[in-house]
Amino acid sequence: MSNLLRTDGYKFSMAQAGFPLRRETFYLSFRKGGWQYIPFDLDKELRQWLLPIPEDGDQSYLDSVGYGLTGAMDNSVRMAHGCHIRSAPAGTWVYQREPIATIDTSSFPASWLEPIALRLFFAIQLSTEIKLRGAEIDPRMLHCTCEEQAGIARRVIEAVAGNGHTKALLDMIVVDEDAYRAAVTEQAKKLIHIVGDPTRLFEVGMRAATCESQHKIALEALRELGIRDTSNVELAREIGMHPVGTMGHEHVQRWGNDLDAYRAMRDMRVGTPSYLLDTFDTITSGVPAAIRVGKEIPHTFAIRYDSGDKYGQYIYSHGEFKRHGLEPIHILEDGLTDTMTAKFEQLREFTGLSPEKQVYGYGGFFVSKCWDNPLTRDRVAAVYKLTQTSGEPRMKWGNEEGLGKISVPGNPVAWRRVRGNGPLSIIGQVGEEIPEDHICVTTYGTDGDKKILDQLRLCNVDGAIVDKPDQPYLLSPQTQALIASIERNK
Repeated sequence: MSNLLRTDGYKFSMAQAGFPLRRETFYLSFRKGGWQYIPFDLDKELRQWLLPIPEDGDQSYLDSVGYGLTGAMDNSVRMAHGCHIRSAPAGTWVYQREPIATIDTSSFPASWLEPIALRLFFAIQLSTEIKLRGAEIDPRMLHCTCEEQAGIARRVIEAVAGNGHTKALLDMIVVDEDAYRAAVTEQAKKLIHIVGDPTRLFEVGMRAATCESQHKIALEALRELGIRDTSNVELAREIGMHPVGTMGHEHVQRWGNDLDAYRAMRDMRVGTPSYLLDTFDTITSGVPAAIRVGKEIPHTFAIRYDSGDKYGQYIYSHGEFKRHGLEPIHILEDGLTDTMTAKFEQLREFTGLSPEKQVYGYGGFFVSKCWDNPLTRDRVAAVYKLTQTSGEPRMKWGNEEGLGKISVPGNPVAWRRVRGNGPLSIIGQVGEEIPEDHICVTTYGTDGDKKILDQLRLCNVDGAIVDKPDQPYLLSPQTQALIASIERNK
């Protein structure tokens, strides 16, 4: 059972301004990286984390930092045992953009699970590499930041490696906490040199860490340099930092449009809201809605850029808000580097914005990009997204070209071809008729796991995957129809 505080701060603020008891579905998926091998029983893994029952002192701490549980939030976590989880069985392969697992339960506990569920990126990638290459994997993949991460690696090796490779792989594990701490410190110093004041930097790397121990090492290093804010609520309390975060894409998706989502965050909780601009489109939707909300009731607020041409969006937004007499705080996140930070500081000086009006959040840059293990969250673009709320489909669009950060709506499942011709991967919907020569590989519980594995083995689907790893995938008719419907009403 997990500590209620072991999640990102904005999970609490979104529930305060949302519908914590509403039934919702989220899915875990990798947007890139091809085929991935599932090493564990994901239903069991996710359920052991899902029940964040409040402990003594949790509520008083959350109240003190603006994230206090409402009555509906408290009730929702006590009802999470009614959760439905669909997942690919251990020993199967899942393709990019397919659902690895879907979680259907009350909104708050389903949302709460995100940063912990995303940490499966390490175990799944490591199992895939071992399954494909045995003891010939890149040795850096077993370079660990802490004993907890090493424990995950050992568990994967014992679950996946054959007898001929287990000992060799176990012997390859290297743990060096001191080197990791020093690397995080040097990474942060680059940014402090650029922006001057470390309090203008905050950390949002909980989901980029492989485990809580790795994240704690990174945060302790940052705290020593004067960076005082993190999204990790549990570790903020434990090591004396301050938890931060107010809005993610799911909040806007839940409300259905930017305007209502921003108003809810402004009107339903205490604290400075940040308005995430890009769920539908930064320029045509996010910025106009933020201006309208800012003018309706004068208040201090922030705007957050997340995808697409953030430089162009920044210049445009600065001019628009200034034209309307508004001075929001500008938050820059999502894949920031030291080079990008320096450019945004130049733009800030060009626009005349004061330093305290521009802050920066870093996830992977602090937590994973300063370490040499290539098995990062970014390598597969692991995501955990809202797909439906009260049975109504939802998806994220964003401002990137192509599929970019677009998510899959509805109640998605993965279909696998077991015979005949055509794509191996189809993303369908629960209740939709499965095409001939295909089976559904994401199921409830473990009752159907043996049947699925037997069919895949009998038809040598593993062999087809290994022989032709770059397979196209299709969206089923119902999935396509949901996307088209949402696009029309976007």
